[in-house]
Amino acid sequence: MADFRNYQNRAQSGAQSGAMIDEGLRAYMLKVYNLMALGLAITGVAAYLAFSLAFANGQITAFGQAIYLSPLKWVVILAPLAMVFFLSFRINRMSVAAATTTFWVYAALVGLSLSSIFIIYTGQSVVQTFFVTAASFGALSLYGYTTKRDLSAMGSFLMMGLFGLIIASLVNIFLASSAMQFAISVIGVLIFAGLTAYDTQRIKEMYYDADDATVAGRKAIMGALSLYLDFINLFMFLLRFMGNRN
Repeated sequence: MADFRNYQNRAQSGAQSGAMIDEGLRAYMLKVYNLMALGLAITGVAAYLAFSLAFANGQITAFGQAIYLSPLKWVVILAPLAMVFFLSFRINRMSVAAATTTFWVYAALVGLSLSSIFIIYTGQSVVQTFFVTAASFGALSLYGYTTKRDLSAMGSFLMMGLFGLIIASLVNIFLASSAMQFAISVIGVLIFAGLTAYDTQRIKEMYYDADDATVAGRKAIMGALSLYLDFINLFMFLLRFMGNRN
């Protein structure tokens, strides 16, 4: 009888521990998604403000000439890349507040570099593509969170495909092939759709209930950065298909 009571106590203790882990995991993932969503909001606002400042009464302003036509445009294009490398390599030596601020700055720089999409595509098609991307991202991320299948093998394959996609994009800068550009866009959508599910599962598995607030905060920021990059790239590749050009 005593053994049975001890077994009941151990079972109840295990259930309570499992419930605490589940609650902690939900809070952790919610923080990741909130950080990502706020980053996307900052990017959207920065892109629209930059576009608004770049044009007045249908004419390009001095600000627009600086970020689109002058050599400064290369700083605008390359600054987000430099920031993402800086955050990735320095995250373990940064405070959570500093890492979060760096992420916000990065999101704003991405918005500045993406502001040209309002010149190329109509505003309506940009908005429509955003909502399609959000719905697709949500479904793919939910799959990555709930599936019992191990996606690590798929992730390795997708990363190899991503490097190939980058090389093909660089080559096509010189070839300027419309057929190759179409193929790159199709492959890009598939790769980042898969990476959305894979990264979600990876971020979920990064959670450890014994982490202190600093470590958990850093993990949440890096998780948000990964999903943010998946969303932005999925959006840009879909925009090439769905966007109506001005």
